[in-house]
Amino acid sequence: MAKRGDRGGAKTRAHIADVATALFVERGFEDVTIAEIAAAAGVSKVTVFSHFDRKEDLALDRLPDAVGVARAAVRERPDGVGVVDAVRRAALDLAERQHPLSGLSDDGDPLARTVMESPALISRLRVFEHEIEAELAEELEGDARFSGDSALFAALIVAVYRTVAVESVRRRLAGDALADVAAAHRRRLEDAFGALSAGFPG
Repeated sequence: MAKRGDRGGAKTRAHIADVATALFVERGFEDVTIAEIAAAAGVSKVTVFSHFDRKEDLALDRLPDAVGVARAAVRERPDGVGVVDAVRRAALDLAERQHPLSGLSDDGDPLARTVMESPALISRLRVFEHEIEAELAEELEGDARFSGDSALFAALIVAVYRTVAVESVRRRLAGDALADVAAAHRRRLEDAFGALSAGFPG
């Protein structure tokens, strides 16, 4: 996760991440050093680490956005809308906008290929799954309208989304047409969240 504190931090953070991503795509994640990223971005190594806890987070800088999306879906859902349906709507919205978190972004293939080829980045993604589960479970735990098993719900929702998004990325990288991948992506989200809703009504 990014650290906070310096003025203009969001802009600096985005610039560093963009520079790092370009280097990772060009040369591979393992073959780029923090010192090289800092030099290319025109900042110090200290500045890099003031925004990113670890090198992997430079490549996966959009992941924290997923936490915000999940929390907002739960927190801002209308009365009478269950958690599963609220998250389903948010997931379908990401797909409709071809947001990078959906795996359907037109510009995401080079970075996705880099991630898939890096054991370190794949490992970081697995750790992040546990992090977002914990964040979502915490949100559910504090929601007065929710009375289910927070940890179980969070784990199932994250598993559903990860499975659909990863398959969509794999199909994109295999050369499948975006329209076909997007249609399958939406259909699998509907099927999976429908099954969750049936099993855990409300």
